[in-house]
Amino acid sequence: MISATVRSWNDPEGLGVLDSEETPGGCWVHWSHIDHTGYRRLHEGQTVLLEYEKASQDGYPYCAVRVIVPGQSPARR
Repeated sequence: MISATVRSWNDPEGLGVLDSEETPGGCWVHWSHIDHTGYRRLHEGQTVLLEYEKASQDGYPYCAVRVIVPGQSPARR
C-alpha cells in the first residue's frame, strides 16, 4: 500500500480523486473501495493508504482497489 492524499471528494455521489507520486494524473475512488465499517467517506486533504490498478476511469489513469483510512478499523482483514 502507498500513501495518498484526497484531492477531491463528492459526498452525494460517493466518489473522488486521490493523488500520490505513484499515480500521476490522479486515482479515481468510489466509496465501495474504502475499507472500514460504517459510513464510508473521505475528506479533501486527508491522507489515506491506497492499493490501485492502472485503469481509465472518468478520465483518470488509475482506479483505487482498496483504500484504508488511518485510525479506522478495516472491515476486511
